[in-house]
Amino acid sequence: MPAVVADNLVKTYRAAVRKGEGLGAAFRGLFKREFKEVRAVDGVSFAVEPGEMVAFLGPNGAGKTTTLKMLAGLIYPTSGNASVLGFVPWERTNEYRRRFALVMGQKNQLWWDLPARESFRLHREIYQIPPDRFRKIHDELIDLLKLSNLVDRPVRELSLGERMKMELTAALLHTPQVLFLDEPTIGLDVVAQAQLRDFLKEYNRTHTVTALLTSHYMKDVEQLCERAIVINHGRIVCDERLADLTERFGRYRIVKIQFANEAPDDLERYGTVIDRRGPVVRIRTPRAQTASILADVLDRWTVDDVTVEEVPLEEVIAEVFRTGPSGAPATVGASS
Repeated sequence: MPAVVADNLVKTYRAAVRKGEGLGAAFRGLFKREFKEVRAVDGVSFAVEPGEMVAFLGPNGAGKTTTLKMLAGLIYPTSGNASVLGFVPWERTNEYRRRFALVMGQKNQLWWDLPARESFRLHREIYQIPPDRFRKIHDELIDLLKLSNLVDRPVRELSLGERMKMELTAALLHTPQVLFLDEPTIGLDVVAQAQLRDFLKEYNRTHTVTALLTSHYMKDVEQLCERAIVINHGRIVCDERLADLTERFGRYRIVKIQFANEAPDDLERYGTVIDRRGPVVRIRTPRAQTASILADVLDRWTVDDVTVEEVPLEEVIAEVFRTGPSGAPATVGASS
């Protein structure tokens, strides 16, 4: 049985429409307002299996956070159904609240002026965690995230990366079975991002937690997830394994060639030369022609080394946004 199921979820809002510009239009709007319906989420359906970490991707305003908020029970859908661990999220039962956690990279759940340890104690009371179990989980998380010298400092004195680690610790103290992660690495430096990714990967391996992850950093997606759900204008445009996405939408490969001597000048015949440094050249080549291109290069010149790389995932996802799941131009719906 899937851990998370979304079944034709729809969320609409009424947005005021302003007619004209200037003071007159603003004055008229006080007495007669017009509204339009905005579909933030427009018929979203998917399922996530227990222990699966799935990327939930889309541009700003695509409907990602709105979907997560419905699955977390923070907002009601306009229509549709959802089930998380067998619970209906917006019924907001205490039993359900103890089974999931929502971590938002731009929202804080810790008391700003208190040490994180005090917020952790508050969480123990809220979730009614037995003292022995709390101590065991607390110490495990502190050790995994290397926070022992930070938990007694006021949260406002911590760096952004340190605060995000504390936020994750607070979210995991009640050992949730499902994690909704909304941009957990936003604004962090590359070192802090890598540390959080390593932690989440290890935590998933040891606790088999189910996770739905939104992120604009493709390193997060590549290292944590094997599957991606892509949403645009409130609608799902793609749901498949990352490897299949790359195969289908990555129409090019990056070929790095190290020649025995200075690189030849006429390599544009094989594709777009990305950069050239002495004997080393990187060329963007059509995927279907990569093998024949390499055969021709090896036949013509002496080569010391060859590396073939896939197109960066950022470009693959951008192509999905542009073309939709079939490769044809995507249909533009209501903006979310």
